[in-house]
Amino acid sequence: MLSTVENTAVRACLTGGRHLRERFGDEVDADFSPHDVKAAADRASEDRMLDVILGSHPDHAVYAEESGDVAAEGEYRWIVDPLDGTNNFVSGLPSFATAAAVLDDDGPVVGCVYVPVSDDLYVARRGEGVRYDGETVSADADVTTETATVAFVIGHDVKLDGRLDVAAEMQAALGDVTKRVVESWSPCVHWGALARGRLDGMVCFYPDDEEQHVGELLASEAGASVARPTEGLYVAATTDAVCADLVDAVR
Repeated sequence: MLSTVENTAVRACLTGGRHLRERFGDEVDADFSPHDVKAAADRASEDRMLDVILGSHPDHAVYAEESGDVAAEGEYRWIVDPLDGTNNFVSGLPSFATAAAVLDDDGPVVGCVYVPVSDDLYVARRGEGVRYDGETVSADADVTTETATVAFVIGHDVKLDGRLDVAAEMQAALGDVTKRVVESWSPCVHWGALARGRLDGMVCFYPDDEEQHVGELLASEAGASVARPTEGLYVAATTDAVCADLVDAVR
C-alpha cells in the first residue's frame, strides 16, 4: 500500500512542479498583503496535484494549502503544499518547490519534495531512508558549528502574532555562532539540501505544517540530529554537536 501512496506523492509533486516550471518567469498574477503573497500559480499547481491524489486515493483525507480540507476522513491524511516559496516564485527567484506529506496515526509516513528549476526530487518513507533522484542519501557533513551554514524558518503565525522581535533575536544569535544563516522562504528546498548533507542545519520557529511534516520526515530518515527544546522550536543538523550548539544559541 505504501509503495502506491509513495508513487502517487511523486506523481503529484512532479505534475504540479512541472506546471510551475512552465510558468516560471512569466508575468505573474498575484495578490500581495503585508504578510503573504498568493499567486494564481499556487492554485493551478494545487488543482493538478489534487487531481492526481484524489484520482488515486479517493478514500484518503486531504488538506491542501489553498483549498483547506478537501476530503476530511481516511486511513491516511495528505498535507499538500503546491508552491512552497511563492514569494520567491513571483520575484523570479528559482528557489521554490512542490511538496506532499502523508500521515498516519503515528505521524508522517511518506514525503516528497520536488524542486522544479533544478529538477531535484526527494522521496522519504518512514524506516526506509531518503532518496535523492533515486539514490539513497544521508545528512552527513564534516562540519563544525563555526563553519556551518544553517537555514532559519519562521511560520506565518510568527508575523501575525507579533513575535518577529523574538525571531530576529534568534536569527542574530545563530549568526553569532555559525558561518552563515539563510533566511528561508522556501523551507522544503532547504530540507532537501539538509537531507543530502549540503546544508548543515535547520532552525524552525513555529513553522507551518505544510512544510514541516515533510521536512521532519526528510530530516529523521536522512539521519539528522534533531531536537525540540521548547514549544514551537525545532532544530535539525548534520551532527549532534552542531545541533546542540544551535539549540544553545536559540533557547
